[in-house]
Amino acid sequence: MEDQFKVRLEKLEKVKELGMETYPYQFDKNISIPELKSEYSEKDEKYFEDLKNEFKVAGRIMSIRKMGKSSFFHIFDGNETIQMYIRKDMVSEDIFALFKLLDIGDIIGVSGKLFKTRSGELTILVSEIKFLSKSFHPLPEKWHGLQDKELRFRQRYLDLIVNENSRSIIKTRSEIIQNIRMFFYNIGYREVETPMMHSIAGGASAKPFITHHNSLNIDLYLRIAPELYLKRLLVGGMEKIFEINRNFRNEGISMMHNPEFTMLEFYELYQDFEYYMDLTEKLFSELNGSVLDADYITFHGNSISLKPPFKRKKFMELISDKSGIPTEDLWIESKLKKFIEMNLQSEEMPPTYGKMLELLFDHYVENDLIDPVFVTHYPKAISPLSKQSRFDDKETERFELFIGGMEIANGFSELNDPIEQRRRFESQVKDREKGDDEAQSIDQDFLRALEQGMPPAAGEGIGIDRLVMLYTGADNIKEVILFPTLRPKE
Repeated sequence: MEDQFKVRLEKLEKVKELGMETYPYQFDKNISIPELKSEYSEKDEKYFEDLKNEFKVAGRIMSIRKMGKSSFFHIFDGNETIQMYIRKDMVSEDIFALFKLLDIGDIIGVSGKLFKTRSGELTILVSEIKFLSKSFHPLPEKWHGLQDKELRFRQRYLDLIVNENSRSIIKTRSEIIQNIRMFFYNIGYREVETPMMHSIAGGASAKPFITHHNSLNIDLYLRIAPELYLKRLLVGGMEKIFEINRNFRNEGISMMHNPEFTMLEFYELYQDFEYYMDLTEKLFSELNGSVLDADYITFHGNSISLKPPFKRKKFMELISDKSGIPTEDLWIESKLKKFIEMNLQSEEMPPTYGKMLELLFDHYVENDLIDPVFVTHYPKAISPLSKQSRFDDKETERFELFIGGMEIANGFSELNDPIEQRRRFESQVKDREKGDDEAQSIDQDFLRALEQGMPPAAGEGIGIDRLVMLYTGADNIKEVILFPTLRPKE
């Protein structure tokens, strides 16, 4: 590698000796490679005989095939490649001398006219080359690309240069986010932004990252969820709102988890969780039409239909069906503890009743939820921000959407009774004292906002990264995040 660097550095010096800028400030390209190919790829050879246009494109050299006094090479502009043809007798001595100094990976601007080769490949006949930037390191081997996953994530710039699938995933991610925004704009929602640093870690059950503000001399938490701030806006009368932004949770890294991730959260006054399940199905229909050729995806080897309507099943009934525990026993902590001791000896005993339920759901249910299903009516013990069910005071009007064995969305009829909300927070404090370090704290300012009066409302969060995994078939969340969290190399 050091030898490669030295050789290429010497070539850069020779470019200077030709009197050319080595790092110029701009290049006046007049068309992109995708535009060029879209407009001219279907034209026949005779069409180009009368075409006098001079085209200027720019990109990175991806291959060079030298044949003495002429050469073919390809450049890539971040989207597509196009072939170039240069002949010594058709360019100046300096331009041909510059070409001989170029390496695969160098970035250049090219001017020339279009033609088609005998094989029918659209090609630019080079008249001018402008040197734009030197690549001091060789690119990964063309045919195999960058295969080492860890290296791909650490050096995403190389991954994007040589791996078309990685570029496709990021393009799809952008399309999904754009379509989500348009979906909500079209039904009257406003996009908002709320704080990323909180004085109290709330809005979800998770461990926060902690930082310190020197001037105020206070600890702050990177937000684990924007929920409590978004509901303050509901109190203020904002009827339909959404936010797409980052959350941070100090948890383990896995195929499905990254400490920094992107969430969509949206809220609407005067609606409930049933309405939001219906709205979620409409959102999926919109995304299916814009992202997929059909309503089916392949994920982890499973063919999954994303065509609504989605099934709806109750949380406790699913655990009972999969574990064999009678539904009525699931409401009794002592019986849950005994069942876990007898059947899940490898698992550490959870510190609270709610954590016991979550353990059973994770162990017996979650991985089998392949086809889309709304899991509904979560117990109050694990839903501190959800409104109580109209039909059973032990349950809440909460749902989670599972697809491909992953939780994709979490929504509920929002709890807007400040007295009951305070009781729920106090119960969370007791859970924390029992050892649940993900339990929520009491947010007095949020309670004060609720005491001002908040209308009935529905709210929901959707994990953007996992959504992109579904639509692209990616088996690892790191594939859909441009720069995932990794342990620094020593």
